[in-house]
Amino acid sequence: MSDDWSFETKAIHVGQEPDEVTGAVTVPIYQTSTYAQDAVGKDRGYEYSRTGNPTRSALETSLAALESAQFGRAFASGMAAEDTILRSMRPGDHLIMGLDAYGGTYRLITRVIAEMGVEWSAVDLNDLAAVAEAMRPSTKFVWTETPTNPMLGVVDIAALAEIAHSGTARLVVDNTFATPYLQRPLEHGADIVVHSTTKYAGGHSDVVGGFVATSDAAVDEQLGFLQNAVGAVPGPMDCYLLLRGLKTLAVRLDRHCDNAEAIVEFLQGHSGVSEVIYPGLATAPGHAAAVKQMKRFGGMVSFIVSAGTEAAHELVARTEVFTLAESLGAVESLIEVPAAMTHLSVADSALAVDPALVRLSVGLESIDDLVADLTQAFDAIS
Repeated sequence: MSDDWSFETKAIHVGQEPDEVTGAVTVPIYQTSTYAQDAVGKDRGYEYSRTGNPTRSALETSLAALESAQFGRAFASGMAAEDTILRSMRPGDHLIMGLDAYGGTYRLITRVIAEMGVEWSAVDLNDLAAVAEAMRPSTKFVWTETPTNPMLGVVDIAALAEIAHSGTARLVVDNTFATPYLQRPLEHGADIVVHSTTKYAGGHSDVVGGFVATSDAAVDEQLGFLQNAVGAVPGPMDCYLLLRGLKTLAVRLDRHCDNAEAIVEFLQGHSGVSEVIYPGLATAPGHAAAVKQMKRFGGMVSFIVSAGTEAAHELVARTEVFTLAESLGAVESLIEVPAAMTHLSVADSALAVDPALVRLSVGLESIDDLVADLTQAFDAIS
């Protein structure tokens, strides 16, 4: 029956049946490290909480269903999830990533994984000919975010999957910004989906987590081995908070999108802004792909301050409703300058971000208050 349910119904019910013992309608927090066994080698489905925990199992079942995936694995952070995928690479293997990669992903690939003998190429993933040319017999992954962080670029998942599958590569899609409510990459040909569940999945700035979804049994088997062997797993309280967040993901994303669209309209008419970056704009380079594969265009907005870097730094320090902070995707609105904050690690690379670019994570506050806050901040620096 659950296969026929809508997204909103799945988010509340799949993997979250009432507790068989007490009837509790919320999945309990199984705050235990180990489990009693009936005999040697005869457990009741769980033996040790690094290997498995009922609260974590509920989260994995729920989020996998939302991603239209057969399998899901939860991790202690988004970077732990990415690291676990990349640990399957061997010296001489090759990876293709985009020119607009998250700074933490770039750092992990270029300064950790590359040190193990893995080779990588950074390519404009919207240039399909360039991607095809960058493919090698040793290419194991084509790795993309869509939308990207912080330039909000959108790539054609189906087209990239076709190129990856023309060789021996798998397509990995970071779906953190869109969430499965707005986009389900596996339905468009991707092989693996990765999330920082710290962001929209949790939605309340109170938990750190990561997730990998796939319908490839061989991939899931390897992920499961590494999840247990390395041990970068979330605790039961983290899983409980993420399950709570998933229940309201759809209604939150609708409000995030409503507010973001209004903010875009405001910024487009402001003299202090030289460029507004949002996948919903018809002029955005990835707009056609976004229309094809996304339900709506998300709650993230970026823009470039006309007066330059110093003015951008002053602007983000002047807001009162928008909080100057890293991270994104929660109920409160956040503002930052990526070049000096989240993307400082790529400052001296081809992935460097315009230092006058400001990134907004548009929250759930009154849109009137958000627009008034940006207005007063711009007025203060003019």
